[in-house]
Parts: sequence; structure tokens; C-alpha cells
Amino acid sequence: MKKKLILPVLFLSIGISNAQGNKPKSYELSSPEGKNKIQFQLVNNAPKYSVSHGKTVLISPSDLGFTLKNNEDLSTNFEIIKVENTSFDETWEQVWGEKKKIRNHYNQMVVQLQQKGQNKRKLEIQFRAFDDGIAFRYVYPKQNVKDSIFIMDEKTTFNLKEDGKAWWIPANRADRDEYLFKDSPVSTLDTVLTPLTIESKSGLAISFHEANLVDFASMTLVNTTGNQLKSDLVPWADGVKVRVKDTFTSSWRTIQIAEKPTDLITSYLILNLNEPNKLKSISYFKPYKYFGIWWGMHIGKYSFWEGPKQGATTKHAEEYIDFTAKEGFHHLLIEGWNKGWTPAWYENRMHMFSFTKSADNFDLEKVVEYGNKKGVALIGYHETGSNLINYLKEIDEGFALYKKLGIHSVKIGHVGSKLNMKEWHFGQFGVNYFRYVLEKAAEYDLAVLYHESIKDTGERRTFPNMVSREAARGQEYNAWSEGNPPNHLTILPFTRLLSGPMDFTPGIFDVEVKQGYNGRRVHGTAAQQLALYVTIYAPIQMMADLPENYEGKPALQFLKDVPTDWEDTKVLEGKIGEYITTVRKDRNSADWYLGSITNEKAREVKIPLSFLDKNTTYEAQIYADAEGTDETHNPSAIAISKKTVKASDVLQLKLGGAGGTAIRFKKL
Repeated sequence: MKKKLILPVLFLSIGISNAQGNKPKSYELSSPEGKNKIQFQLVNNAPKYSVSHGKTVLISPSDLGFTLKNNEDLSTNFEIIKVENTSFDETWEQVWGEKKKIRNHYNQMVVQLQQKGQNKRKLEIQFRAFDDGIAFRYVYPKQNVKDSIFIMDEKTTFNLKEDGKAWWIPANRADRDEYLFKDSPVSTLDTVLTPLTIESKSGLAISFHEANLVDFASMTLVNTTGNQLKSDLVPWADGVKVRVKDTFTSSWRTIQIAEKPTDLITSYLILNLNEPNKLKSISYFKPYKYFGIWWGMHIGKYSFWEGPKQGATTKHAEEYIDFTAKEGFHHLLIEGWNKGWTPAWYENRMHMFSFTKSADNFDLEKVVEYGNKKGVALIGYHETGSNLINYLKEIDEGFALYKKLGIHSVKIGHVGSKLNMKEWHFGQFGVNYFRYVLEKAAEYDLAVLYHESIKDTGERRTFPNMVSREAARGQEYNAWSEGNPPNHLTILPFTRLLSGPMDFTPGIFDVEVKQGYNGRRVHGTAAQQLALYVTIYAPIQMMADLPENYEGKPALQFLKDVPTDWEDTKVLEGKIGEYITTVRKDRNSADWYLGSITNEKAREVKIPLSFLDKNTTYEAQIYADAEGTDETHNPSAIAISKKTVKASDVLQLKLGGAGGTAIRFKKL
């Protein structure tokens, strides 16, 4: 990965002696173009910060610090020891991603504090101001106080200057983050997960999240009073929030700030706050699309476990490999291939899976060999059932088996309300577990796809074998529950997807799920399912439907064409919960792709094509809802047409209710 350092400049350093008489109490940090500003000050010896965007105050003076064990207060009785300001500007390249070249440009202020009490504890607060938002984190340096550190509470608050409309899902619940988003005023929120996206009354769009989460608890947000949000760290089972020795560095607390919600999607602040790529080589992973023995299990055609309806059999695997190869694809996921699956596999209990022994009627080595002959690579699958005691005993053996067989991707599931039936997925225990497995996978040349995992905080920059994760309510809910309402897909890009790639598993052509449970279906059109390959970003994308539902369908061509690795991304228009239109440029050709989706409301959208290269002609290959099609009227019908276009043209699209349009702009 080539990096170009444009301008790292140290432009101000202020050292403050304890003996200094008139100490400055307030410091300001502006972003490079002055769009965002952070102010830091001590008020009665307690650190406070505030944030403004232009002339608009977003965050009024808010608290900083922690409460330690025995009610020791690490949020007051401070004096400023030193303030150091720096500026940094670089452009770096993603190994894979939604945008190839990313600029990382910020101004930084590091405030070193020391308490006046007996222990004289030190605390460093690092602030960064970007033109697309701000971030800060805590560093507790090694110091004379030699003891274990137990954080009982984080006192960080976000005092919003005014109320706003928030899109949220609850925190600390049995189904982790697999809930439908609700919208309500900030002043009415309970404890919620991040990213938390808010449209403020001032008209600005802001999103609260965190970045570079390592050996710390995840941050949730709780409304305490009025418009105040407070950090609420996810605890260990015994109530302690974070336990470390000698030193700690929190994740970055981030606030992305935009003039309109669509600009949040093309902010790369979260990635920029992570460390550069630590892997020497990632040659074993290239972005791809894949089929799977998966949807049939969710709709009830097959079972996950051994028996008469067993999905993972050698016979089924070879049939799926034949189809995958015939259609020109090269990856296949097979769930349930190993021993340990039972009809109660998803229930909260310490299930005992094997990660090396094949299920009855399935021969892993034979299937891999058959796939190799056909040019189809298997994606490994480990379902832990959240029994990590069992999994970590076998992880090396399981990963070694995959490496021996030439398997370079693994999906790892963690079904269960708590890890080991004890700890929250989002607590420090879970954070450390998921990072450990990611680094362990890199030792075996494995790319990782997490399900039922912690949220993404940008670690894919540091470990680009972290290729995708679920971490939200995905497609499978359409198979066995009341399903996802149409607006769910128009909320995800402005919320969950701000944190990173998602394995939503799109591509259902039989949206009425004729072979599935009675009354269960996808609440949208087949054309909308095509558009999701553009509106939802991931470097690996599943084509989730059954092979027979793709067989002979002209619309399959779009799935053959659409890439999963991009040169650039632009969001042309959108409104949270209503509609979105996204375009992306292929990293390996001159082609652009468009995805446009709507909620239950049919709409017409006009799309200026100014994103296309000027003085160039394109063939627009259009996959749209057929005339009269919507969620309840002939939803599988896709109208395919072609049109010659150029950058000066405007396309008018008609989206049926819960519908969509997907377009390939092929350079002529």
C-alpha cells in the first residue's frame, strides 16, 4: 500500500509550569478549513470541551474523565501541565474499499493534565479536528501510581445545544444489534448503540460513534437529562467497565458533522483514526461475490443439522459448485458442514461444535477438491454458538485445516445473547476476543467475516483481513420473522453502514419466497435487491437466493457485472428512512454503477449524470421495477433496458413502492 505524506507540521507547543502564575484556561482547535472547532477549558479544575460547526454551537461545555474503583474521581482537581498542537496531512490508499485514495487531514491538540491530590494521577486528552467532524480520546500514561486500573464509569458527556431527530437501536439486549431502527427526539432516548445519527434542529447531520477500539469497552450512549448524552461503557459481568494494568488508551469518541445526511456516508473520519495496515501481505484476499448453501436453510427448505433435510451434504455442495462455476463465479459458502449442529443450535447454551470433523454425509476434503477442479473456492464457516471456551481450544486446529486445504476466507458466527453465556459481545471481553481472533486468522492467511459481532470501528484499515461483518439486522429476518420493513434499507446507509462494510446478504430474486415459511417474504422488489449491491458497501457480497431462482434470469447479468471494489463513491441524494441514490466507480475499469432505492412510497427521481467522465459516451444498462411493480404487485418483475448517455444528461427513474433501480454505465 503506497502512502504519500504531504505535510506533517508541528506548529505550536505550549509548556506550562506548575509554578506559572496566570495560566491560560481555555484553548481552541480548528479543523484545517475552519469548518469545525473544539474548545477545551478547565472549569473549577474540571476538564470541559465544546464543539461548534461554523457559527453553530453543536456541543455545549461537556464533561470529561472517569470514575475509578473505590469511587476515585479522575475527572476533577486537575491542572494543565502542557498543551501541544500539531497538524497532519496525508493521502493513503486502501488495499480494498469504497474509495481507493483517502485524505487524512486534521489538526491535533494534546492536553496533558495532572491531579493536585496525593496520587497526582496524570491524564492526557487528545483532540483532533477534521473538516468532516471531530474526535477525542483518553490516554492514561504509565506513572508512579503502580496498581491495576478499574474503570467503573466514563463521565464523558455530549451536551447537545439543541434537540434533534435520532435514529437508534437499543443497547445491551439479547439480540445484540439486530433490531429495527426507530426515530425519536434525542431528549427521549434510553441507552442506545452507536453509530447514532441525528438530524439537529439547526439542519446539520451528526453521527456519534467510536474509532480504533482496542482493549477497552464499547461505548454506548444514554440520555441523562434534556439533550445530554452520556458515555455508558458496556460492563463486564461483575459491573466493572474496563480493567487494565498500568496504562490505557480509550477508543476515539467521534462526532461526524455534515451539512446534509448524505455527506456522512462519504466521511472517512473513522478509518483515518485507525493505524495504517499492519499486515505485510494480504495477497490471499481479493474482493469477490459468493453463493452459499444458506438461504435454503433459513426458509426451511434445508436444515442446518444432520437429517433428511440436511443442507450441507457432499451432493448439495457439488451441485452448488457446478452452478457457481457455470455462472462464472468462484466462491461458495457452506454452513453446517461440521459436527455439532442440532435443532436447538441457536438457543442460549454452551453448544459443542467441532471445527475439524465433517458432518455425516459431508466430506470436506472431497468437496474442496471438487471445487478446485471447477475453479470454485470454499469459504470456511465456524459457528461458535458463543461458546468461546470450546472455540478457542480448537481455533488453531480449525484454522490450520483451512490453510492446509487452501481456504482463505472464514465466516465466524456468535449466536447467543452473551459470550460464554456470561459477557456482553460489546464489553471489553468481547472486544479483546474479536481482535485476538482477527490477528490469529491473519497468521493463517484467512480473511474474516464476522456475524453476531461487535460493531466496526475502522480496524479494517489496520487489519485488512477484516473484510466484513453483520452487526445489524440482515436479510435472514425476511425468511423467518415479520421481516424488515422497506424503510430499513433506507436507514442503514445513514446509520450502521457509517461504521463499515456489512454482510447484508442481498440478491433475492424470489422476493415472495414461494418455497419458504408460509407468509414470510422480502418486503421489497427484485430490482431493489439488485440496487443493494451499490447502496450497501462490502468487499464481499453474497448472492443469497437459491440457484434455481437465478437460473435463466436475465437480471443475473447485473450480479455478474457489478464489482465489490471501488475507485470512488458518491451519494447523489437521499433522506434518512425514505430514499437514497448512490453511485460508485469500478476500481478496475472506467464503468460506474448506480443503486437507487425507496421505502414503501413509490417515487420518481431525476439523476444528473455529471459524475460520469466528460466527453465520454456510456451505455446505461438499466434494471428497474417493471411497470406497475411494487412490493405487493408482481414484485419479482424487472424491466431491463439500454440507453446511450453522457455526463450532461439527466436520467428520470421510476421506483415502485419498496422498489429500486440498478444501472451499469459501461464506457463505450
